[in-house]
Amino acid sequence: MSELSHWALDPSVRHLNHGSFGAVPRVALTRQQTLREEMETNPDAWFRTLPERVGEARAVLAHWLRVPAEATALVPNASAGVSTVLNSLALPGDSEVLVTDQAYGAVAMGVARAAARAGARTRTLHIPLTATADEIAAVFAAALTPATSLVVVDQITSATARLFPVAEITRLAHAAGAKVLVDGAHAPGMLADPVGASGDADFWVGNLHKWCCAPRGTAALVARGADAQDLWPLTDSWGAPYPFPRRFDEQGTVDLTAWLAAPRALEFIEETYGWDTARAGMTKLADVAQGILADALGADPAEVAGAPAPAMRLVPLPAGVAADHEASHAVQRHIAAVTGCETAITSWDGRGFLRLSAHVYNTVADYEYLAERLPGCLPGRLPA
Repeated sequence: MSELSHWALDPSVRHLNHGSFGAVPRVALTRQQTLREEMETNPDAWFRTLPERVGEARAVLAHWLRVPAEATALVPNASAGVSTVLNSLALPGDSEVLVTDQAYGAVAMGVARAAARAGARTRTLHIPLTATADEIAAVFAAALTPATSLVVVDQITSATARLFPVAEITRLAHAAGAKVLVDGAHAPGMLADPVGASGDADFWVGNLHKWCCAPRGTAALVARGADAQDLWPLTDSWGAPYPFPRRFDEQGTVDLTAWLAAPRALEFIEETYGWDTARAGMTKLADVAQGILADALGADPAEVAGAPAPAMRLVPLPAGVAADHEASHAVQRHIAAVTGCETAITSWDGRGFLRLSAHVYNTVADYEYLAERLPGCLPGRLPA
């Protein structure tokens, strides 16, 4: 779909793992570098006007997300947004926080710490990999009780590339009296209206440096209702006297050029491809890529049917390969060294997977290249 020359990516490497760290178009990097030079040539002038400029960029990004600017704060990443909410909420000591066994690991650990600090408890719900949207919602419906104070749920899961029905989960949670925090790390750019698709969730966080291709360190935290004014940045700074979200616009001497350059990345995708066209192409390519790699490995895509994310797919690896987090990292490094392909190898419930993330700079030829080489990188050929 794209010439790689639009991107700063090394052309000698096949970049098939967009979902982990994203990729930034050259025009956005150029914009960020121009801003950095402005900052360094006159730091005093830069930091005097920075909060206002952050507010302007925040308004542009909020408009793109189809949410009000006054409901949107900028944060470094989705995990920071989750931590912000967890640090600001007063969880009842006798309450329960629900997460799933497909939650992002760092978020699950943060939830456990927050619950422990409050004297609350965490309950982890098992979601079968092949569960449909209705079946996922049914698991939550059965688990919610009057003791549930908070539900933390992924919109698109990281390790398993599932699209959860967060709007229905939110409806169920609110009916039970619980608040909802949606981890939409992968959703912006992959979904046309990610916040809208979360229904009336109390809090939503999403990375703009993944599918939106903004410079890294750019994410949005959307909060609705009176609870928004309970949210505070992880670091207190001079914005503290102001209401949400303005208090997040002042972060001391942190380099916020990524936030200011983020709108240029969104413009680039629209100008070059059109966002709707890009999304449709990524989804189609993900389907094709899954078929190519499944055939190469003799894997059955039915094992990972259910509710796949639009531009992400799983391919099951042979039993025993990458069965845990540490092993998956070893396999990933080995594949990169042998094939020159950067991939995502994930593990869940004792099973390893190749997680595919298709973006506009990927091609069918990229996946065919990997398919020719991947089988020889797996069982019995990995380093001890």
